[in-house]
Amino acid sequence: MQSLKGKKAIITGGSRGIGAATALELAKEGVNLGIVGRSEENLNQIKEKLSQYDVNVFTAKADVRYESDITQAIKELTDQLGHVDILINNAGMGAYGEFLELTTEDWNKVLQTNVMGIVHTTKAVLPGMIDRKTGDIINISSMSGLKGTKGSSAYSASKFAVNGLTESLMQEVRPHNIRVSTITPSLVETDLTRGEDGERNPDKFTQAEDLAEYMVSLLKLEQRSFIKTSAIWATNPF
Repeated sequence: MQSLKGKKAIITGGSRGIGAATALELAKEGVNLGIVGRSEENLNQIKEKLSQYDVNVFTAKADVRYESDITQAIKELTDQLGHVDILINNAGMGAYGEFLELTTEDWNKVLQTNVMGIVHTTKAVLPGMIDRKTGDIINISSMSGLKGTKGSSAYSASKFAVNGLTESLMQEVRPHNIRVSTITPSLVETDLTRGEDGERNPDKFTQAEDLAEYMVSLLKLEQRSFIKTSAIWATNPF
């Protein structure tokens, strides 16, 4: 297993949920961080949490839907980090309902965030990885990208697209010693999925920190090997 100490990572949607948990786990490993999020308040909160670790942490407010927005944010972060070894494309959203109930705006928001957000961010980071002949990109997808379900046509379509994008990009850049992986979890308990009472169910649902720990293990694999796709199920979701 290789050490991650001193490496530099950018995480989108990194101020809460899976992204924040991943930032904490990477910081424990000595990884310097650039965190992208839409909320200045949430970015400040995660930066404060990370202050206990001996790593550099930089933040940038941006919406991954907008190419100019995320391109500027990545430039700001790379100017401070120096370069990027790891990119975690975590930012995402959902819109649910019967197909005829979903508006064009619903579809645009989901596709622009979940698919084009990855495109915009990766385009801003990938050239540097190609130049250095090394890098890791992990795209957070979903079980909904493997099997469509009633009421999730927009979300499922976006996550199927993420899986196809990842597969194609992986084949393009692997000759440059760059690893591109996708993780397809089932329901992960976060602030967005926990419910109105806010009560946690750690024995029932996959937790954000579970995914974070798993991503660290993927990144620690020697560069000659990588796991292309990981399907992670909750132990007892029902």
